[in-house]
Amino acid sequence: MIYFTADTHFGHGNIIKYENRPFADIEEMNTHMIKNWNEKVEPDDDIYILGDLIFGKGQNANDILNQLNGKKYLVKGNHDSFLRDKKFDRDLLVWVKDYYVLKYNNRKFVLFHYPIQVWDCRHYDSIHLYGHVHSKTINKIPNSYNVGVDVNNFTPISIEEIIEKVTVCTDGTMNE
Repeated sequence: MIYFTADTHFGHGNIIKYENRPFADIEEMNTHMIKNWNEKVEPDDDIYILGDLIFGKGQNANDILNQLNGKKYLVKGNHDSFLRDKKFDRDLLVWVKDYYVLKYNNRKFVLFHYPIQVWDCRHYDSIHLYGHVHSKTINKIPNSYNVGVDVNNFTPISIEEIIEKVTVCTDGTMNE
């Protein structure tokens, strides 16, 4: 199975206040999101993280990633500074990229941390997946979906769930 998530911000105390997350502290937030992740994602599943995974140093990232199921792929976000820490074990991630196009059942999924208005094959059934905006409302962009935890019950979302939620249109209008 294939899953997606974004903006977990493991270890980031201020995100609780900024996004009004329903947690008392970092430990409760991390524990809850790790539990949700592992209840859904199996060890052999692929999970694409669209940025802002962990707020902290390399060892913090190692500790969190070692607790999470799945083969993990990271599309970098603006808060993934742990990647520059020499103590971070890059083997915990399959790869790290700035942008990625995933092909699944003859459809392209364009993965980027930031929401964008135009992407490869936008008018030919491709779907843009993003994070960064957390729970903020942005203009609905046809054929796109926010995979961030703040709008997905602090849980990864499967590719099948996304296909079910996103009605793809080819003329630039929203089909709902």
